[in-house]
Parts: sequence; structure tokens; C-alpha cells
Amino acid sequence: MTASRYAAETGPVRRRKLFYVPGYDPFPPRRYRELYRSESALQAELSGHDIALTPKAGGGYGWLIEAEVEGRDVSAEVEVLVWSDLVKASMGQGIVETYRQLARTSWLYLRSGALRRLMRLRKGPMIAALYPIAALILQLLMAIGVGLVAARFLPVGGLPGDLLGLILVAGSVWGGLWLFRRYDRRIFAWYLMHDYAFTTVEDGAYPVALEARIAEFRARIAADLAGEWDELLVVGHSSGAHLAISILADLIRREPILPDGPALSLLTLGQVVPMVSFLPGAARLREDLAYLSERPELAWVDVTAPGDGCAFALCDPVAVSGMAGPAQRWPLVLSAAFSRTLSPARWQRLRRRYFRLHFQYLCAFDNLNGAPDEYDYFAVTAGPKTLWQRFGRRAPSKSRIVEPQNPYGAFR
Repeated sequence: MTASRYAAETGPVRRRKLFYVPGYDPFPPRRYRELYRSESALQAELSGHDIALTPKAGGGYGWLIEAEVEGRDVSAEVEVLVWSDLVKASMGQGIVETYRQLARTSWLYLRSGALRRLMRLRKGPMIAALYPIAALILQLLMAIGVGLVAARFLPVGGLPGDLLGLILVAGSVWGGLWLFRRYDRRIFAWYLMHDYAFTTVEDGAYPVALEARIAEFRARIAADLAGEWDELLVVGHSSGAHLAISILADLIRREPILPDGPALSLLTLGQVVPMVSFLPGAARLREDLAYLSERPELAWVDVTAPGDGCAFALCDPVAVSGMAGPAQRWPLVLSAAFSRTLSPARWQRLRRRYFRLHFQYLCAFDNLNGAPDEYDYFAVTAGPKTLWQRFGRRAPSKSRIVEPQNPYGAFR
């Protein structure tokens, strides 16, 4: 596996432009600024970095970084590619529509064969996918049960028993489900159901509004191709990983990537690509995977961890999707190895906090032991090396999964 000439040979990074693509997240982008601020301060204490954040002026949402990492001064500009408004809109569905989405999403994964094949890859993310379905069905049964008990023991009050019972059951179901939805921030069942339903609304194809946003993101990155940057780094987390893949595939198809321009790098974190690429309508994503995997214009590193039960850990997203050809060079699949890079005490505290672990890639690690090529998000984003300079000498994870499982893959 080799990087392009300029990605491999460019000098130390002094100025970096970072584009961050969030996952399916309804929260405003300042959440990521505050996460970066707090976690970079913690990593600085642990690793000897010096990282300071200041507000970013001009268009787009982001922040500026002035850092001293590994003995060198680096300036970086971070821009969050915002699609939280689309997420919010997709989560604004009523109770009946949410249960209709549950039925449709479940049926699509079953009839397409995707569910069975995804289970062969990693059971963790599939348990996470089945969890909201089971939770919402249980909530419905509980609400019906409360209504039946109320109808059995409350006085009739002059109304026909059957009518009162029907009213009590209907009211209990509606009220109970409203309460479950209202306090979902504790268990994330409704949130996750909307996430999976958003993926399947077009059988795996990007919805029109999201395609338009992808085009906007590509144009934003293209505007910086001629900038005085040493590296353009695109980071996609969770569902943002496959969006970043499509954004950069479009960018390289449409824009001249000059050999003397900034190094173009893609870092995908905690990816769930197979959840989309295994669906019948995801032909666009599958083609983007095949195309990007062979391009010499960029360096692409994919980082996951077996401890993250929400990601397809160490699954090569191109290969398992059946899109790996003989010229495949990307991605370099690496493990963040939470059980090793987190101290035993911290690992014990976090190992059952599955949603928190899915964000660990963006957080500090307290057991890196000074290894120069261990995964450190803040060294990657604020340090003096390009993505390829930092990880290019590492071999792919020995535990990576490359066997194609996608029923709609090309099996090239």
C-alpha cells in the first residue's frame, strides 16, 4: 500500500485545514468544539502537547488551533460540516410514523439479506441495531399492558365497559409512548430508530436533501485545495464516515488535485459503512468505495476498535462491501485498541458505556506510553505530520476482516 508522492513526501505540517463530518447527531456543532477543548487539554497533560483554541471568523462553523506538538509549532483551522438540521428534521416524526419506520426498516434488512450477512461481520453493531427495535416493541407492550390493567380495575363511570376500556387502553398507549419518547435521552431507543430509518428511507441511497449537502461540502473542501495548507484532512466519524467517503470521491472526480498542493488525507473513525453499503439502494456509496480505494491522490486511514460495539471494528469497508479490486490501496485499517491505549482503571469505567466508547476516538487516551504511531486524535489533528507520515509505516491490523459479505457487492 503506497500513498501519493506528495502525501508521502511533503515536509512537516505547519498549517492544516481540518474538515470534520459528524455522524447522525441532532446537536449543534459547538458540541464538538467543547469536546475538542476539554479532551485536548486532558491529552496535553498526558502527552506533553500544548494546544490552544480560539474562535474562527468568517463562513462556516469551527475554531482555530495553535499548538506545539512533538516539538513543532502547528496552526490548524477546523470546520464542522454541519448536517444536524437534516438529522433534526428526520427525528421530528410522530409516534405512529416512528413505528411505521420500525416495520419498514426491519423488513428491508430482512428481505434484502443484509441482516444475516452483517451478523457475520460483527455482532456488536447488529445488537446495537436490534436494540431500538426490541426496546420500542417492549415499550408498546408495556403501554398496552398498563391500559388493560386500568380498564380492568377502574370504575366504568356510566360509560359502556367496552368503550371505556378502549379509551383507557388508547390513552395509556399514547401517553406511555409519549413519555418514553420524551425521556429517550436516557436510553437512546427512539434516537437510534430514527438513525437507522434515515439510512433506509431510500433503500440505502442518499436522500435528495443529503445529496445536496454532500455537494455543498465538496465545494467547501474544493475552495481550500489552492490554499496555503500543508494538509487538508477530512475526518468522518460514525455515519459521517461514509459521507466523507462520498464527498472525497466526488471531489477527486470533479476537481484537479495538483501534485504541489496540500496533502489530501481522509481519516474515518468508528465507521458503520456496511450498514449502508449492504442495502440494495446504496449503489452510489458502493461505487464511491471502489473508486476512492484506488486513488493515488489521497491517503485514507480507517480507525476502529473491537471495544466499540457500535462500529464494524477492523472491517475493511471496501473489501467487506465486495468492492475491492486488484488495484485497491485504501484504506489502511488500524485498531485504536481501547483495552491497551486506555489505562486498566479507565477501561473498566468505560467498557460498558457503549455510546460513550463510540466517541472515544475523539477523546484523550491515558495509556499511549509515548509510542509515536499509536492513535492520538490530537496529534493527528494538531501535530506536525500528515496522516500518512504518522501511520504509513504501520502494517494493517492483523485482525482486520476482508472477506466480502455484501449481497449487492461487485465481488471484484
